[in-house]
Amino acid sequence: MQNSFYVSTDKTILDIDLIEDFLTNKSYWAKGRSREIVERSIANSLCFGVYTKEGTQVGFARVVTDYAVFAWIMDVFVLPEYRKNGLGKLLLKNIMQHPELTFVEKWGLKTLDAHRLYKKFGFHNTTQSELIMEKIVSI
Repeated sequence: MQNSFYVSTDKTILDIDLIEDFLTNKSYWAKGRSREIVERSIANSLCFGVYTKEGTQVGFARVVTDYAVFAWIMDVFVLPEYRKNGLGKLLLKNIMQHPELTFVEKWGLKTLDAHRLYKKFGFHNTTQSELIMEKIVSI
């Protein structure tokens, strides 16, 4: 089934309406995110779209990175009607093998429900969570 789909990092073909709708209305992690923020996050990230051979976007992910030391995978989704076709694996494989990310030393991400997928690509739960700090600003 994966042969019927492809992954691209070309931002000019991203379906921003689809991405905004999914993130703002259907994701648990970005509920209520404004279009301006979605567009800004895309502009400042390395983005990956999953498309049917006909060019319809069915998935998305973005990577925030310095292209050397760290990369953080964010906003990963495959539309519900296209899940269970290996598209999450296809998306992650393309991210992990992207030529501009080959030197990255530390990868990170947050997930509530996709641990099995990420473990297939070498991710594991951190044992040093006390070292991780964050600041969340309410806007």
